Order: sequence, then C-alpha cells, then structure tokens
Amino acid sequence: MQERTYLDWNATTPLRQEARAAMAAAWDLFGNPSSIHAEGRRGRGLIEDARVIVAEAVGGEPRNVIFTSGGTEANTLALTPVSCKPKQNIDNIIVSSIEHASVLAGGRFPPDRMTRLPVDRSGLIDLDALRTMLARQPPTLVSIMLANNETGAIQPVAEAAGLVHEAGGLLHVDAVQAFGKIHIDINELNADFVSLSAHKIGGPKGTGALVLAENRSHPTALIRGGGQERGGRAGTENVPGIAGFGAAVRAAEAGRDTDMARVKALRDRLEDGLRQTRGGVIFSQEVARLPNTTLFGVPTLKAETAVVRFDLEGVAVSSGSACSSGKVQASHVLAAMGYGPEMTRSAIRFSLGWETTDADVDRAIKTWRKLSGALLRGNETGLEPF
Repeated sequence: MQERTYLDWNATTPLRQEARAAMAAAWDLFGNPSSIHAEGRRGRGLIEDARVIVAEAVGGEPRNVIFTSGGTEANTLALTPVSCKPKQNIDNIIVSSIEHASVLAGGRFPPDRMTRLPVDRSGLIDLDALRTMLARQPPTLVSIMLANNETGAIQPVAEAAGLVHEAGGLLHVDAVQAFGKIHIDINELNADFVSLSAHKIGGPKGTGALVLAENRSHPTALIRGGGQERGGRAGTENVPGIAGFGAAVRAAEAGRDTDMARVKALRDRLEDGLRQTRGGVIFSQEVARLPNTTLFGVPTLKAETAVVRFDLEGVAVSSGSACSSGKVQASHVLAAMGYGPEMTRSAIRFSLGWETTDADVDRAIKTWRKLSGALLRGNETGLEPF
C-alpha cells in the first residue's frame, strides 16, 4: 500500500496517543457513572475530570459543560426557543449563511422563524445587516460560527455579541472548527453557548460538548429521561469517549501555539505553490483565518475530479465539509460569498494538522502541478470543463 499524505484535518483528525491511553483505561471501569458505589464513582471521576479540562480550555465553569454525542448534537441542543427573561420568550433565530449544516437546519426552530445573515465577499458576516435584522425582530437567538470550516475565516463574534445582547437576544457560537487551533474564551467572545467536538482535536468521534456561559439561559434538553448532565442530556454517559475528549483537549491546548505556528508556515508555503496556477483563487486570504486551512479554486475545475485524482496519487484532500455522505457538492459557503457555479463547484480544501510535515506539503504541491498539467490540457485555463 502506497504511503499516504493526509491533508483533510478539518474533516477529522487522527486519535492522539493521550486520548487512546485514556480511553483504554476507561474501558475497564464498567460501573455506571450515576451509581454511588465505588465502581460508579470511578467512572464519574473520569467524567468530572474531563469536564474541568474542557471548561478551563474555553474559560468556562465545569458545571456549565454538557457532554453530547458530538458537535452536531451540541449545535442542535443550543438551537431551541428558550426563555431570555421572565415572560419573554426567544422564538426567532438568525444564522449566518455560511454555517455548518447542523446549524442551517435550524434546530428546533420552525423554518418561518429562521433568517439567514449574509456575508461579504471575504466570507465575514455583515454586522450592519445583523444590526438591522435585530432591530426588526423581538429578542432573537443568533448563531455564528467562530471560524468557517471551509475557508477558515475567523468571524467577528465578539462584535456581533454586543449587538445581539443590546437587542435582548442570545448568541450561540459553533467553535468546533476553531477549537484547538486558536485561543477561545467564552467570556471574551461574550457568547451564551459554545459548541465543541472531540474528533477535530485528536479525540474520539461521537463525543462533544455544549458549554454555557455563567448565569445565562439554559437550553431545554434534547434527550429526556434521567437526570444525567445536570438535566442537560439524559442517558448514561459515554465514559471512554469523554475521558478521551478530556485527554485530547489537554494535549491540544498544551501544544497549540507551537503546533499552529509551525502549521501556519507550512500552510503559507502550500499557498505559495498553489498561487503559481493561472486563475487560481485562495478564498478569504485577505482576512484572519485558521492557521491550517486553505480553500483553493480555479474556474471550471471540477472539485470532484480533482479530489479523486489527488486520492489516486496518495493525497487526501476534500471539497469542503465532510457531512454529505461522501457527496461532492457545490459550496454553499462560496455561494453565500457571491461566487458563481464556476467557483462554487471548483473549490478544494487543504487542511493541515500537528503531524503534517514539510514532505507532505511538498507532495501536495508536486501532485497539484502534475494533475493541473493534465487537467489543463485542451483549453485556455488548462482545466477540465463542467
């Protein structure tokens, strides 16, 4: 089997050794963590240790961490009509047009209560439009991702929070893609809810969390039954998954600044190589981005063709979000940014991680030069038309 180069870290990451070890130890603790006997208390101890680690990583309080099955459930849990203050219900929602599919679905809000917030050509939310929308509606829940999973563009969340709270609303922040890559503090963001996921930072799939701000609104539980997670989510907790999540958070935060500085240098070198392509565009390059993310496109390039060709050459890249059951679709993010079909269907995402090497970047650049030469043959742009 040929050696592979993995450049799809925004989709998921390898399991960190620290997480693997924590999970292996947890498998032997068979007691139900809700039980008060010694076996149960051992499992409960692992959960509460992880809760402290996750809370500290985002400047929150352990009692305000609700463990979930992942980022999608955390987002859906947050997106619910909730009571903002006595006798005043929040039953409208504004979501940015570049959100993850789990947010664009609107959670438990009916479609006629949901409004989409536009973004500009660089992929940043339109704060003036948000201000106008908030003025026209009763208190509203607003959902804005901290960093986009396709372009990597970091959103002005703190500025948006000021507008939202001034209008009496609540702010949910999907920080799944930003977690472990940039500094996050729920208080600095002034967010009411923050969603996280384990498998984006080297933890296990199937584990995530919703972190609540202190003394703010509490969402209604999606899964009801027992009193687990302080009433936030019923059902026996996934002890090995949560233990692995905590270990991954600790490792990611300890090495974040060093790892991401090195990764950014590699990302910048990759982009230097991609810029040699005539007509190529690196999206959102003019604004602050995640240090590991590049979304690149060339007019009339078929992203599906390029992704398959890269894969055959031993390089894993993607066309954007990995949440469509393997389908390669036009980018709704680029469409929201004002790009037409010739670009929304051409975008290739390169995302790097803490194990990415110089050799990986060299291979990606070499592979692109080889493939673009083949795809370019036959027309002016050099790429296969739609």
